[in-house]
Amino acid sequence: MKLMKLGNRPDIFFTSGNVRYVQAEVPTDLQIQVEDVLFRLHKFPLLSKCLRLQALCTESSSSSSSCIVALELPDFPGGADAFDACARFCYGVPVTVGAHNVVPLRCAAARLGMAESGAERGNLAAKLDAFLASCLLRRWKDALAVLRATAGRQYAAACEELGVTSRCVDAVAALVVSAGPTAAPAGSSSSAAWWARDVSDLDVGLFWRVMVAVKATGAVPGSAVGDALRTYARRWLPSVPVNGYHHYLAAEQTDGNAELVTKNHRLLVEKLASLLPAERHAVSCSFLLKLLKAANILGASTTTKTELTRRAAMQLEDATVSDLLIPSSPPSSPLTETVAYDVDAVLATGRVFTLRQAAAAAGEQEEEEASHARWHGHRRSRSAESATELDGAGRGLEFGVARRGACGAVGRLVDGFLVEAAKDVSLPLEKMVALAEAVPDCARPVHDDLYRAVDTYLRAHPGMDKSARKKLCRVLNCRKLSEAASLHAAQNELLPLRVVVQVLFFENARAAASNPGTNNNNRFADLAGGVKALLTRPRSREVNTDAETKDVQMSLRGGGLGGAPAGDDDWSVEGLKRTASRVTTLKMKLEEEEDDADDDAFVHRARAGLVRSASSRVRAFCTIPAGKPKRMLSRLWSSGRAVASRS
Repeated sequence: MKLMKLGNRPDIFFTSGNVRYVQAEVPTDLQIQVEDVLFRLHKFPLLSKCLRLQALCTESSSSSSSCIVALELPDFPGGADAFDACARFCYGVPVTVGAHNVVPLRCAAARLGMAESGAERGNLAAKLDAFLASCLLRRWKDALAVLRATAGRQYAAACEELGVTSRCVDAVAALVVSAGPTAAPAGSSSSAAWWARDVSDLDVGLFWRVMVAVKATGAVPGSAVGDALRTYARRWLPSVPVNGYHHYLAAEQTDGNAELVTKNHRLLVEKLASLLPAERHAVSCSFLLKLLKAANILGASTTTKTELTRRAAMQLEDATVSDLLIPSSPPSSPLTETVAYDVDAVLATGRVFTLRQAAAAAGEQEEEEASHARWHGHRRSRSAESATELDGAGRGLEFGVARRGACGAVGRLVDGFLVEAAKDVSLPLEKMVALAEAVPDCARPVHDDLYRAVDTYLRAHPGMDKSARKKLCRVLNCRKLSEAASLHAAQNELLPLRVVVQVLFFENARAAASNPGTNNNNRFADLAGGVKALLTRPRSREVNTDAETKDVQMSLRGGGLGGAPAGDDDWSVEGLKRTASRVTTLKMKLEEEEDDADDDAFVHRARAGLVRSASSRVRAFCTIPAGKPKRMLSRLWSSGRAVASRS
């Protein structure tokens, strides 16, 4: 620590209890009360350097005939020790100045008016300013010590007015930039993140000002700024438990100042959010989501939450499921029920990610079109043109692969969060469906995780009616279920009957398509047996299940279908095969059945498959709307038998 010594005369100051006096041949004629200490001094050495004392003595002399002037200096910055040092400087007695006391001495000098005057040069204020500029603010450790001292309650306002705080902030930022990202200056911590750890000792206001100054230079990489933010958050922001806001407050109330602590932490989160570097990977997605979690718990501003959500969405593929488990915001009333996790925040993050992916895809397409236009619109050498096009195509392919990889990672992430959120009995169905639909289709090449989330939600909400379960299951694409998931779904009595039948048909169609040259009689027989077993199983939670089951049973058994025996339980495979010659008729029949809005999507998917191979026709047949199995199967059965009779 650098020190400066002022004055060279012998020390004539003495202390007796609460009285400090100067022992000299001339009696004292000035008494000054500072806090609980009484100073007995002389007018001449003090009034010649302290303009404030001159004015006070003039006022006191005009109102009193006594030769001894008594003054009182309330709320004096630095207290009695600071005034003692200023008085010693006026007498020429040695005073030692360093980073530990330069701030209170500078504020005390300003209060006493110890600035430069026409007759008196080299006053205390000027000497302190010169010492700051030439020595203390050029050394890392001293500059930080002075900056921390300016945040004191007694000195903050005076330091701001005198410009001391601003000078210290600029000096610290300049030292960070000049020393480089890894080289620690003299007096600092010796590590790669030396300045990040050192500045973490500042309070949030000074830290924010230093980081703003550092970022303004543009010379410090965003990753270094991100390290400083993460270090500061780890230093001052508490680790909030997953069980949420109430447990956090209960822990803070032990200190008796929970409201103040919460306010300070809220300010900290808002300041950190405003300091985030512009670079995409300057901070991790996990850190951003932790800040968002704290922002929700502490009730931070909407602007802060929006910014954190936007930044997290930019790199959402790097997050984990535990990062997304953000506790809900505190309820407005203790009696108000709330969901365990902030689904809205995750939903907003997923939607922003989807928009970013769409914008990236659009930009990629525009680049391809522009490249194609350049190819046909300019006359350049073929070698240069080919090299440019190949380079652009390579970059586009690399970008597209990265985008698809990020999309798949986000899909798995959101589905994992859905599994955890689905366990909450307070989670509304609308939010569950909205979150499932928030990510693009490319994010889910397989729907196994989504099916697990749907199954978890159904088990956590056993009282759901039939329409609600159908609405939830619309997010599933049965074609994208693996064999294991399809097997589980076929035996899941919580699923609507229509979904289970779809799963069975799609799984059988997939098996037929994978082995087109083999005899599929056993597969179709197994399918019929599986559907029959399904329909005969009791489904206590299904509303109006008996009527629906009866309709499907009658359709499969051929009851009333073209004169088939009512007791015939066989599903004729040969009849299905003979329908190959009646594809056009079946297509027209399907078009007539498009009056059901709920099944419109399945019928449209079936159209494309009716003109393809036999296995494709089986897959198209599997998409028959579950709401009208009787009419559709009766027409198909009748068509098959008519062909058989003619042959």
